[in-house]
Amino acid sequence: MVTPSQVAEMIQTGLPDAKLKVEDLRGGDHYQVRVVSAAFEGKTRVQQHQLVYGALKQAMASEAIHALALETLTPAEWAAKSEVA
Repeated sequence: MVTPSQVAEMIQTGLPDAKLKVEDLRGGDHYQVRVVSAAFEGKTRVQQHQLVYGALKQAMASEAIHALALETLTPAEWAAKSEVA
């Protein structure tokens, strides 16, 4: 079992500038995560997700994280989304 803070810590290690929101959807193995990072600039959505999965590789491989709903945004995308909300 992995806590939301541990998920955030793993992502932060791989993407040090990341702004995160991690929600536990089902008792420690299903998470919903929003990651905002400048590292996503110029990358496709798939490449962005691969960066996050890379940071969570060990937890995913051991099935400590069983499911991950992932939203990735650049800072500009996040700013535009925040203006609309």
